[in-house]
Amino acid sequence: MGTTQLETVPEPKYWHLKTVLSEALDSEFSVGEILPNERELAARFGVARATLRQALEQLELEGRLQRRRGVGTTVAPPRVGVDVGTEQHAWPGAAGDAWQPVDCVQDVPPASVADVLGTDRAEPVHTVRRSRVSHGQPVAAELLYIPASSVPDLSAIDAPSGPARARAVLRELQRLELDGQDRAVELGSARADDAKELDRLPGAPVLVVTTRFTAGDGIAALSVATYRADTCRLTFGDSGGVEIHHGPERQAS
Repeated sequence: MGTTQLETVPEPKYWHLKTVLSEALDSEFSVGEILPNERELAARFGVARATLRQALEQLELEGRLQRRRGVGTTVAPPRVGVDVGTEQHAWPGAAGDAWQPVDCVQDVPPASVADVLGTDRAEPVHTVRRSRVSHGQPVAAELLYIPASSVPDLSAIDAPSGPARARAVLRELQRLELDGQDRAVELGSARADDAKELDRLPGAPVLVVTTRFTAGDGIAALSVATYRADTCRLTFGDSGGVEIHHGPERQAS
């Protein structure tokens, strides 16, 4: 691998280096591959290590790189599309759902959740916990709150907890006729429990997607999904399949 010297440019040196590094990621590295150490990279591009660190930090913010504890800096997988504008409605757990059930408990939800569901604040609801993984790495965690009235026949299910219980709750939920759903998205910071599940530090930026599922005259379920902001992008309607290339001169295909 030869040495690439940077030419004098009007933009900050680290910003130009970021562009050069991005092109190298596209052409020389694969997803999950560990980058050479900082000394080797700085020597290759003829820059100070401080400049290199600035470029690497920017690429991490843009989701091109991931710094994994005990591993090093690796090439990040493509961003996961978070569809917020689809006209096709489906219950959680329906065919093609990318989420994996983790657990299910019956507990009193936060007061704000009870208010949205229209349940008494002291009334327990089914709380299904699910996760979403891309290229072997966690990218999102979800809490799905389902009132007992939405799954009235669940008493016949033997599984007290765990993934089996979660799947049973979702199967019962799908017996209802889904009238519609609406979503809200906001930028937030990872709480301690979310950060641990998503392999991030507390306070890391996340996207919080809240989805209300309606059936009959009320809210049948409420989903609060927390996505790693560095691994996800918002999509609208049919744009979910659009692949965004990172090179500065490339267009979406």
